Amino acid sequence: MNKKQISITLGIMCLILTLAICVQIRTMNSANSTVSQTLSDNGLRDEVLRIKEKYDNTYRELENAQKKLEEARQSATQNDKNAEAKEQELKENNMLLGKTDVTGDGVEVVLQDATNVETSLNLSEQLIHYSDIQLVVNELKNAGAEAIEVNEQRIVGTSSITCEGNIIKVNGEKIGNPFIIKAIGSPNLLYGALTRVGSILDIVKDYGNKAEIRKVDNIVIKKYSGVLESEYLKEQK
Repeated sequence: MNKKQISITLGIMCLILTLAICVQIRTMNSANSTVSQTLSDNGLRDEVLRIKEKYDNTYRELENAQKKLEEARQSATQNDKNAEAKEQELKENNMLLGKTDVTGDGVEVVLQDATNVETSLNLSEQLIHYSDIQLVVNELKNAGAEAIEVNEQRIVGTSSITCEGNIIKVNGEKIGNPFIIKAIGSPNLLYGALTRVGSILDIVKDYGNKAEIRKVDNIVIKKYSGVLESEYLKEQK
């Protein structure tokens, strides 16, 4: 084989070798790229998983916080309802005890001394006595009156109607003729109790005194102005 043929042969072999090397390099680069992409994808997936786990934990914490908030709201609402119920109960008790101004339907009774006393043989009979007022008050209580006042003096559990000489006192305060008694309750029951045959109003009128009763809407009765105290009353434990 001459030098020319040898040179050609060597050239072809170098070309083939060069092509083989190029192919090998490209294959290796492709493999490295695939490996790098795979590694990159795995890292991204791990990051996504970490973020999702963190989100799930945060969401669970949020749910727990919302649950506790709802429980707190329900507890606060329940406490408000209990407080409202207690406040309402206190108001009702104060009304019954006479410690607040009240209004409602009922009756008004007017008792007044006789005007023609000079014709009477017994002047005492033609005067309104404390016992007459007390009997009217008792009749109203028995008929279910929920609030009573005499000449703007509220009648409560400790009220007294007394007479000192010719002076009538209610709750220790002097009252004068005419005597106006107001009561809140069923107008029909209160009116019926004091207009029945033989009632205290009939007796008062028989002596020539004035005794009138009428039904009234929206009567206003003021609260008891004194102090409610108990000396012997104690709570049962």
